[in-house]
Amino acid sequence: MRIVLDTNVLISGILNPREAPGSVLNAVLDGMVTVLVDDRILFECRDVLFRPKFGFPADYVRSVLDFLEHETDYVTARPARETIPDPGDLPFYEVAVSGAADYLVTGNARHFPEMKFVVSPGAFLGYLRTYRS
Repeated sequence: MRIVLDTNVLISGILNPREAPGSVLNAVLDGMVTVLVDDRILFECRDVLFRPKFGFPADYVRSVLDFLEHETDYVTARPARETIPDPGDLPFYEVAVSGAADYLVTGNARHFPEMKFVVSPGAFLGYLRTYRS
């Protein structure tokens, strides 16, 4: 199963490992899903992970970034035909469409066009359970 992981899910999963976003990260780390990225997504992850408000140690951030750079599938995204409410989320949408992602997992589904593959972490976990059984 191929997914695009919105940065808000990554951060929420790190901060709240026992909640749905944390379970999504565990599925990624356990190799149950493949994460799709491009340079724009990697840049945003780097920027957000290093923000002082989160207080993540630099070594920890580097290990997360190393994982994202080496254990994910890189996609060369094509420009989307659709417009989305938050242009900052466009890279995630374009990578999902260009990379034929099964799901774009986000805590901000309202920022994306109403498409079945844009799901919350909780909904994704339900789909993952069904997929695995």
